[in-house]
Amino acid sequence: MTIPHMRHRLLLGVAAGGLTAVLAACGGGGNDSSSSNNSTSDTGGTGTQVTAELSDFHIKLSTEKFQPGPYTFTMKNTGSHDHALEVEGPGGENRSKTIEPGQSTTLTVTLKSGSYEVYCPVDGHKDRGMKTEITVAGASAPSDTDNSSPGNGY
Repeated sequence: MTIPHMRHRLLLGVAAGGLTAVLAACGGGGNDSSSSNNSTSDTGGTGTQVTAELSDFHIKLSTEKFQPGPYTFTMKNTGSHDHALEVEGPGGENRSKTIEPGQSTTLTVTLKSGSYEVYCPVDGHKDRGMKTEITVAGASAPSDTDNSSPGNGY
């Protein structure tokens, strides 16, 4: 009697843990204030810093050259409508929270080699021209590889 009961509790615990992990990975989605802990920090981002100016209806990135590796996009909404940033390609699909005019937020993504579409996923803004494409090419930045300086550090 105790072994089946323990097995049942174990399975429930594993299922609850898996559901928690899935929900945490999905994020807050529609509630912009719930994701402030990981997407509004203007400092401490990882990887290469890229500024993305979001206006009505245009996206201007601070760089056009990308190599594989981590990037932190700092979005500034200079328009008069709410905007967000989505980066979609071989590294996956990543979306920032939606921000109001005058606000800023960050989005950290790891880019792999290939083509990406960068756009605003809010209310048809992409169809109104609020999109751009980037190509990630070349080798990872030297800081991402351990074999760029053999023998150092000993």
